[in-house]
Amino acid sequence: MQISYRQLVVHQDNTARSAVRLKAASDLALQHGAALCGVYAATAGYIGMPYTPGLGDAALADLLAQDDKQRAQAQVAFKAAMTGAAGVSWCEVTEMPVIGAFVQQALYADLLVLGQHDPMERLSRDIPADFAQSVIAGSGKPALVIPFTGDLPERMDNVVIGWKETPEAARAVAAAMPLLQRARNVHVLSWSSDTLRACTGDTLDLEKYLRLHGVEAQWHRYGAEPDHLGELMLSRSFDLDGHLLVMGCYGHSRAREWVMGGASRTVLQSMTLPVLIAH
Repeated sequence: MQISYRQLVVHQDNTARSAVRLKAASDLALQHGAALCGVYAATAGYIGMPYTPGLGDAALADLLAQDDKQRAQAQVAFKAAMTGAAGVSWCEVTEMPVIGAFVQQALYADLLVLGQHDPMERLSRDIPADFAQSVIAGSGKPALVIPFTGDLPERMDNVVIGWKETPEAARAVAAAMPLLQRARNVHVLSWSSDTLRACTGDTLDLEKYLRLHGVEAQWHRYGAEPDHLGELMLSRSFDLDGHLLVMGCYGHSRAREWVMGGASRTVLQSMTLPVLIAH
């Protein structure tokens, strides 16, 4: 039996790539019969402005008016793109910083649709550079992260799984199951150091798990995990003509900051295909 997403949440802002995220989210909502909520989240213009005695109420009012204009433009674009669609809703983050408020909405989604940070996009300064990873870590929800450049496939028919026996990777595979079941080809990239199994007998593994869900995968097994795993997963995904990479998101907390692991950080910085990632 095929599984479907029921509630999607897509991050909206005024960057050029916001429309691409919306298109990806709306296509998924249509394919799965899911509800779609657009959540506008951008840092207010006055945040981070240096204190200047000469910057009076009029200048502050101009900044607030610009923020209101950008929110209104984003809402108009969202409604225009979703005309005639069912189960569509819109909300706006009004609390600063924006990550915490977005996480609150993300708790009620089956899947988030977020964007890769673009350091060259002028309007991306209004979005925290660690927005995607912080939302994923804070909400515990899986996210489809859309790259900041390139065209997206019409359908995610070739899916690549970056697999290791960890809770994060297992959650990513479970979250991606609606896409895996609809894909034409599923490839599993697996690195192993040949450690002894903790169980004997008829043990469970990913191959059996996928098959029980109607997914037949092609396996690509390698030796010990390399130092530059993130780069290698992206390279192999390209070689396999992957439309989507599924992987766990690894990291740890340090002094009130969530720090990503090397492979996760590399993928989110260098990705050129959508990545479904879960923490």
